[in-house]
Amino acid sequence: MKRLFPAPLLCVLLLLLWLLLNQSLSLGQWLLGAFFAFLAPLLMAPLRPSYPHLRRPWTIVKLLARVGFDLVLSNLQVGWQVWNLKRKPPRSAFVKIPLELRDPTGLAALSVVTTVIPGTVWSELALDRRVLLMHVFDLNDEARFIAHFKHTYERPLMEIFQ
Repeated sequence: MKRLFPAPLLCVLLLLLWLLLNQSLSLGQWLLGAFFAFLAPLLMAPLRPSYPHLRRPWTIVKLLARVGFDLVLSNLQVGWQVWNLKRKPPRSAFVKIPLELRDPTGLAALSVVTTVIPGTVWSELALDRRVLLMHVFDLNDEARFIAHFKHTYERPLMEIFQ
């Protein structure tokens, strides 16, 4: 059954989305939507990554709290810097951060965290996944930023995923 319906909830959601986007509940739309809702997950099943094994749920909670705190703080800092742009221009820079995290799901989570925090953008990941190139809106001390990033985000994700 799992081979025929690799993602049953996704099938239902795709059918509902199809009907919603077409704004029609006709029999033809139900049949066409059901066909695509059945076929899409079946054809894309080989592309789905393996399911991650999450460890240390308390670390997940602490990381989410930290990301939430940093999100608010960074919004205020970037907003203040933009407001005072003429007085003190930001020192934007690209930073190369050596990574120890190898898990694909952990790297995906790290990219989401990096992009969500204002003032930082995930720019490029080396092919060997050992170096991350990140753009930072205002950088005072590169070594301190790298140490903070690795301690605050990479290390908890390594505890969770590796």
